[in-house]
Parts: sequence; C-alpha cells; structure tokens
Amino acid sequence: MILTKQYRCVHSSSCQCTKGHLSEDVIFLVFHQLNWNPKLIATLSCVCKWFDDLAKRVLWKEFCRTRAPKMMLDLQSSGSHSVDGNWRALGKLLIYCSGSKKGGLFNSIHIPGHFVYQTRFSRTSGRSFLLPQCRTDVLYVSDPCEHLDQGEEGDVGFFRGVFKSFATSKVRKMLIKKNAKLHPTEVCPYCKAKLWSMLQAKMIPQSASCRLGSYEDCVEYYVCLNGHMLGICTLLPLSDSEEASELE
Repeated sequence: MILTKQYRCVHSSSCQCTKGHLSEDVIFLVFHQLNWNPKLIATLSCVCKWFDDLAKRVLWKEFCRTRAPKMMLDLQSSGSHSVDGNWRALGKLLIYCSGSKKGGLFNSIHIPGHFVYQTRFSRTSGRSFLLPQCRTDVLYVSDPCEHLDQGEEGDVGFFRGVFKSFATSKVRKMLIKKNAKLHPTEVCPYCKAKLWSMLQAKMIPQSASCRLGSYEDCVEYYVCLNGHMLGICTLLPLSDSEEASELE
C-alpha cells in the first residue's frame, strides 16, 4: 500500500490518524522489537506530520544508535544531543549509496542510487581524506560501494561519510578562508544542504586515492554544510590497488 504524506496534519483530536492509534511509548516498543527496521520507519513517517516528527526525533536516532553504536557515541561525545543535519539524514547516509546522474555532481556517468545492506565506516580511513593540517578533525568514511565494468569509466566506487562537529572543524574554516564556492544547483542527497567541492578547493590529499585503491587523478568528493560527505573514484585493478595500499 502506498501512503500519501499529509503535511497539513497536526495530529489534533479530529485527525483520522488518531483512530485507534498507539501512544508514542508503545510505538517505541514496537519498533524496538522490529530492530528499528528502516523501511518501516520510512513508511510510518509518510502517514502524517506527527508520525514524521516522531520518526525524525526518536526512531531514526535509535536506528542509528543500533546500526553504528560506537560511531554514534563518538559523534555525540562533544556534548551535543543532536547530530548535524538531523537523525533521518544520518540514517539514510548509513544505508544509502547516492549514485550519480548525468548532469549532476558527477556528471560524466549515470548510476542509480540504491540501498545497501551493510557498510563499514571508519574514523581511521577518514584521516586519509583530510589534509595534514586538518587531521585533528574527526571524519568517518565508508568503504567504496563498487560498481564494476561501467564502460569507459571502468570500475567506479562511491563513498560517503560524516564529520563530527563540522561547524567547528578545521576543514570548514579552511573552506571559508579559501572563499570556496557552494555548488550553484546540486544539494546533499541526505539533508538537502548546499555542497562544497573539495576538488575545486584543492583539498583532496594523495592519501585519499591510496586509501580507496583508486587512480590518483580520479577522486572527487563534496562536503555539505552539515558535514556529510559524498564522493566518487575510479578503482584500480585489484593487483594495482594492493600495491597502492602498501605505498600508503
């Protein structure tokens, strides 16, 4: 069944959603038993504005904490009770490869976005995507999502990540100091915020290609105003990528 989102619903006593409807505590317990199933959370959020608010405020937060507990604990260790860009955006980042469309951020190739069953995010890997003067920042980056045999583009990898406390990060300060321009049309696929190109800002270190196992001149990534990162690379053949790892 396809549910149409009712944006005007404020969940008042006259709202049809309240007929036989469970309390917030009961919904919490139900989704706990369902192990915070992201597809069901997304479906619930389409019922009305009240359910959408509950999903963003509670259910997506619990999903993130269950899916990546150590990472979430670190992201919140600065004392903040929220995450930049909201929990729903972070939940989507954990399970969704954004792909690429012709004329979009990575305009040379079209690969549809898709959900992924499991992805490893690493703080250690994230250091490889930062310039030496920015390596006190904390960045979690995923392993590349591989899309092989893409014609002239070869083997393509998409990766994504998130900064801790991006508003106070050295990367953000450097982007502002460089007067880096935000992309005029495209926005973050996770939170809809504007994006900086790290390639145009000349802030992609060589260590990024070594970490990804990709060609050095074929790595590009963006960072949004909320600290979400998404990128693309052309992967080396397996034997060459092993040599690159040894060099790193």
